[in-house]
Amino acid sequence: MEILKTPSSYFENLPGYSFQPHYINVGTQSDLNMHYVDYGPSDGPVILMLHGEPSWSYLYRNMINEAAASGFRVIAPDLIGFGKSDKYVSQDAYTYASHLDWLTRLIEKLQLSDIHLICQDWGGLLGLRLLAENPAMFAAVVAANTMLPTGEYAPSKAFLAWQEYSQTTDKFDIAGIIQRATHKDIIDEVIAAYNAPFPSEKYKAGARKFPMLVPTRADDPEALNNKEAWKVLSQFKKPFLTAFSDQDPVTKGGEKLFQKLIPGCIGQPHTIIKNGGHFLQEDCSDELVTLAINCFRGCKHG
Repeated sequence: MEILKTPSSYFENLPGYSFQPHYINVGTQSDLNMHYVDYGPSDGPVILMLHGEPSWSYLYRNMINEAAASGFRVIAPDLIGFGKSDKYVSQDAYTYASHLDWLTRLIEKLQLSDIHLICQDWGGLLGLRLLAENPAMFAAVVAANTMLPTGEYAPSKAFLAWQEYSQTTDKFDIAGIIQRATHKDIIDEVIAAYNAPFPSEKYKAGARKFPMLVPTRADDPEALNNKEAWKVLSQFKKPFLTAFSDQDPVTKGGEKLFQKLIPGCIGQPHTIIKNGGHFLQEDCSDELVTLAINCFRGCKHG
């Protein structure tokens, strides 16, 4: 399958994002390079920041700096199809399982352990599955505006419209999607940064495919896999903090399910962050990273 690489010139002088690029081959039969930020003390406890749709590691730029300044080593990958990572032209290359495989290879090749996970949007659909496959590898979780759906509830009309838009629109408006799901106005330079990975529509197959990968039927194989993951999560006793925002119609109220089912949620200072949209890393990065650091500082590290 054809793979595109966004020219490095598109990433020059992005506001707040001057991190040294790192790449790792996560392919099996051919080279497939995943980009990741690796910032902070190399011997510090690891925070893995996983982005979702249709953003990239740029979303975490402010949080990366704050966490690194607090002594953490931050790993913030760009999912395949996003950011500085390679991008398949065909939507067929992107599946729930393939994204999990690519992230698993990143974690294995970087030999990460005692991982402190921050996940939002698809970062949770992927990160929580990774945790369920190897819970001993994770030290704590901060879940923000995310979910792990099992297809047992009919999708909303809004979500069905989102799926249709992703497959039919002539222009998949990356930065416009992020702006509409953010509470504050984003300056033009930041808008350009969110659009930077996608010089043309040909680069957006991964972003277009994500809405179609959300399990919406109980017989979806990934819905069944998510059910199995919930069985593991229901036994996860390490710190699990929810930090959802108050202005996100997509995931509002979803924190209650985590708090009800996951033992690690007991006694945590769960927070509803005010004046935050779906992309609360843009709206409320200081509050979110402070909550995460305070949670992670209390963890024991092996």
